[in-house]
Amino acid sequence: MLNFLPSLLVGIIALLLLILNVVFWPTLVFVVSILKFLLPLPPLRRLFDVILLWFAENWIACNSLWMRLTQNTQWDVEGLTSLDYHGWYLISSNHQSWVDIFVMQHLLNRRIPLMKFFMKSELIWVPIMGIAWWALDFPFLHRHSAEYLKKHPGQKGKDLEITRKACEKFAHRPTGVMNFLEGTRFTKSKHDRQKSPYRYLLRPKAGGIALALDALGDKFHCLLNITIVYPDGIPTLWEFLCGKVKRIIVRFEQVEVPPQLLHGDYEGDEAYRAEFQKWVQQLWQEKDLQIQALLK
Repeated sequence: MLNFLPSLLVGIIALLLLILNVVFWPTLVFVVSILKFLLPLPPLRRLFDVILLWFAENWIACNSLWMRLTQNTQWDVEGLTSLDYHGWYLISSNHQSWVDIFVMQHLLNRRIPLMKFFMKSELIWVPIMGIAWWALDFPFLHRHSAEYLKKHPGQKGKDLEITRKACEKFAHRPTGVMNFLEGTRFTKSKHDRQKSPYRYLLRPKAGGIALALDALGDKFHCLLNITIVYPDGIPTLWEFLCGKVKRIIVRFEQVEVPPQLLHGDYEGDEAYRAEFQKWVQQLWQEKDLQIQALLK
C-alpha cells in the first residue's frame, strides 16, 4: 500500500513498525514468563503456555500486517493445503537470509503450531528478542567447530543433549520443530569453503533432526520440507524492509519419513547414521535441482 513512497522512506516506516512490534509483544511474553517461573503449579503453567502462544501468534500476525502495508511482493506459493494446526511437524528449509524467517512465519502462522527454531546460543543476547525466544522455549545451541571440540572434548555431544531435552518438552503440546539443516545462512564464501556438492545449498547437518525424530518420531505428521527462492537475488533484511523484494517463490512439501529412521542412535549406531545421512543428502539433492528449476 505504501510502495509508491521512496524506498528509503518505506524502509524507515517498516523498521519503525518492526521495532514497535518487537518491543510490545516480547515485553508481554517476558512478564508472563516471569509469572510462569514464580508460579510453577501445573494448571497455572498450562494457562500461561496458552497465553504465551497467543502472544507469539499475534506477534507474527502484526509482522504480517506491516509487511502487507509496506511491501508489494509477488508471492508464488504452493503446498500449503492439508496442514493441521493441531499436529506436530518437523520442519526444514534452505537458509539464505534473515528474510527467510519472516517468509515462513508469514505463510505458516496459525496453519501449523508455532515453530520453535534451534538457535545459535549467541542470539540469546539479542536485546529483547533473546529473552522472548528463551521464554517461548526456543532451544539455544552452541555451534562449536571441529577444532574447538578437539581442544575441549567435554563439550562434544552437549548440543545433542539440549536438542533431545527440548524435543521431549515439545511432546506435551503440538509444535513445529524447525531446524535449518545447513546450520548457517548460505553465502558464496561458505559454499566454496565447504566445497559443497550442491549448487545452491551448503552441506546439511543431520544430527539435529535425527535426535528430534528419535524423541518425537511417532508424533510428527511428516517432515515439512520448505524451499525458498528469491528470483531477483538473495535480499538483506534492509532491502526487504525497503520493499525491494519483488518476488518470492516458496514450495512446501510434506515428506513421509521412512519408518526405519523414526527412532535410532545417531551418535552410536554407525549404520543408522549412514542411512540417515543418505536420506538427508537425497532430500538436499532434490532441493538443489528444484531451486535450479524455479530460478529458470
